[in-house]
Amino acid sequence: MVASRPRALIVTADDFGLHPRVNLAVERAHRDGVLSAASLMIGAPAAADAVARARTLPRLRVGLHLVLADGDALTPRAEIAALLDEHGRFGDNMAWDGVRFFFLPHVRRQLAREIRAQFDAFANTGLTLDHVNTHKHFHLHPTVLGLILEIGREYGMRAMRLPFEVGAPLWLRPWIATVRARLDRAGIVHNDYVVGIAESGRMGEAAWLQALADLPDGVSEIYCHPAMAGDRALSHGMRAYRHADELQALLSPRVAAAIRATGARLGGFADVLPG
Repeated sequence: MVASRPRALIVTADDFGLHPRVNLAVERAHRDGVLSAASLMIGAPAAADAVARARTLPRLRVGLHLVLADGDALTPRAEIAALLDEHGRFGDNMAWDGVRFFFLPHVRRQLAREIRAQFDAFANTGLTLDHVNTHKHFHLHPTVLGLILEIGREYGMRAMRLPFEVGAPLWLRPWIATVRARLDRAGIVHNDYVVGIAESGRMGEAAWLQALADLPDGVSEIYCHPAMAGDRALSHGMRAYRHADELQALLSPRVAAAIRATGARLGGFADVLPG
């Protein structure tokens, strides 16, 4: 059961730093739209450009989007070879990797090294760490979450995304409750609900208006993947994503009006949560 809290809304763009098209969209959606936060892929190809843009946007709350699956690592492959493929990238077999994280100590040590490297790289940007989450919500894995809680404390981590969406399947709810309890015990603040999982890559204006009409009490985070239009997919897994539609939703006057109508306080994690 989620305790009642004043209604608040965090609007987050994930994958900040993945591509210049993403970075341009984040900047525009924050300057001219409703975007209040962005989650930075610190090891992604356009991360330096994202950091430079974030420094010109003092009200944009920036967090760390830890990449531990389907993406680039920061640590040299020789040091974390058990985690990476022949191209120096994390794979996308998260079930198998999760088993290895849990049972193999040498894999956990390498995982901890990479998590620390990403926290360290974010710290070196000089940006304030608003929140932490993971690509594909890998922090639902107990080993990954435990390492983030342990290492993140050293870097001033105060907030994490709780990926609990209204309508989540019944089998997932006890797992989410366990994650919530671990965050609470660690003193890490978090949202109550999230919107964006079921409609990942499809958070256009209609999806936004429906989500806002159904917005529950408490602290909600709506996350999306905006990008400027281009002639090719940003990644293999994003072939069906409607990035430009998601950007237009963030710029939509109808969406802005619907947010105001909810009465929710809008901001990043640091703005709407205590701690």
